[in-house]
Amino acid sequence: MGKYVCDICGYIYDPEVGDPDNGVAPGTAWEDVPEDWVCPLCQVGKDSFSPM
Repeated sequence: MGKYVCDICGYIYDPEVGDPDNGVAPGTAWEDVPEDWVCPLCQVGKDSFSPM
């Protein structure tokens, strides 16, 4: 499971950590993050993230 970085603000989504504050449990692969999830820092969608 690789990390993904927000192209706008630099937030890093780490699958081992997830985003529990926004409903994404630790251990959630990027492919399994809901399509309506947004960056917790700048609110852009998954399409604004790139693999690290």
